[in-house]
Amino acid sequence: MGLELSTTRLEDAAKWAKQSKLARIPEWGRKFSLFTYPFVTACCGMEFMSVAAAKYDIARFGAEFPRFSPRQSDLLMIVGTITEKQGPALKRVYDQMAEPKWVIAFGVCASTGGFYQNYHAMPGADQVIPVDVYIPGCPPRPEQVLDALIMLMDRIQDGRGHSQLRLKRDAMIRAQEAQAGDGPGE
Repeated sequence: MGLELSTTRLEDAAKWAKQSKLARIPEWGRKFSLFTYPFVTACCGMEFMSVAAAKYDIARFGAEFPRFSPRQSDLLMIVGTITEKQGPALKRVYDQMAEPKWVIAFGVCASTGGFYQNYHAMPGADQVIPVDVYIPGCPPRPEQVLDALIMLMDRIQDGRGHSQLRLKRDAMIRAQEAQAGDGPGE
């Protein structure tokens, strides 16, 4: 009687078998210790605050303590409308965060610009920085925020966040460049 592994694709089973438990531990730790930086600009802030209250309790997921320094956070929560003038400040905050980092666009205004279809509103935070998870709604319900957080945690565990993929790509490029440098004629 061997260990049975049920999967829908053979590639997934091979990937799971190759990845050791030791390699999965850092992603598991990151998944359950998210330090959020709330970039709150508008009315969605009230719903964001309710997620931390006793009824919804975001602390269950390890994301309860907001950090008000980008250097101490790894999850940027963009809550509300981003104007064109705020775009450079948002980019600066994102650039100051340590790697790996993740971004959630909270509400329709942060995701698409919302009902502000004019010159001052940015049509989504992804115009300036990469966004990992979008939360729809005006304002989104706290349950949606928790669903998005769980979705992000799954992406972190699997290594599918924007910054995680970029780091893997950069490592592969460095490895190929090193391999090309070791070839004949060098």
